[in-house]
Amino acid sequence: MDSYDGRGADSGDGGSEQGPDRCEEAASGAGQEQESRPRESGPRGGIAALSLPYQIVAAVALSVIGLVACGQLAMVFLHVAPSNTLTKQHGEAVDDWIYPEFEQNWKLFAPNPLQQNIAVHVRAEIAGPDGRRTTPWMSLSGEDGKAIRGSLLPSHVHQNELRRGWDFYLGSHDSENRANGLRGQLSERYIRRIAMLRLSEHDYGGTVERIQVRSEVRSVAAPAWSEEKISTRPSYRVLPWWTVTAEDLPAGTKGADK
Repeated sequence: MDSYDGRGADSGDGGSEQGPDRCEEAASGAGQEQESRPRESGPRGGIAALSLPYQIVAAVALSVIGLVACGQLAMVFLHVAPSNTLTKQHGEAVDDWIYPEFEQNWKLFAPNPLQQNIAVHVRAEIAGPDGRRTTPWMSLSGEDGKAIRGSLLPSHVHQNELRRGWDFYLGSHDSENRANGLRGQLSERYIRRIAMLRLSEHDYGGTVERIQVRSEVRSVAAPAWSEEKISTRPSYRVLPWWTVTAEDLPAGTKGADK
């Protein structure tokens, strides 16, 4: 009886010891079956979802955009950087890339904020049925400011045409308004055309015979917390009267009647 009980107990213990091993073998077998099965890949997105030809086109397009962006950053950096060997050798190429769309009015390491407000005015001599008369001064800069304020995409013309034209005039004339060669004459024609283009938008009841341009310069007032005293009284630079010719009229017009 003792031996029988011992064999029974041994056999029972042996069965209990083999149970966990069999479970591990079953689990490993199931894992091998899962690994042997091909995994189903999800839907591809982005460029990978395109066919090979379109992938090539997309890669080339992204490369071109990246190169253009890097070139733009390099050109702007050279434009605002202090004078160096690269700007001396390739300054003309940099200027051709920057002007006029990407103009920067500051310099790296030496900012140049504007300290004056400059406005350009014009008045005209009108020949009408009642004789000649002179119009009041009209602020061309003020009209540009009205067109820019509140606009999410202000026009490049309103922002820079008049300002660059006036800078061009000042840089090509002396303090007595005498032209410095051909550039001075070209700047005068440019200013006259801008003025006539703006005057053509108004009805003065006659023909514009002559125009006169002036600039009004006011210093920017000091901030409220500053003790610096700055005069904000305007100073004027008045140009001589110019006789209007057919070349000064806006394109598509036959006369200066407005």
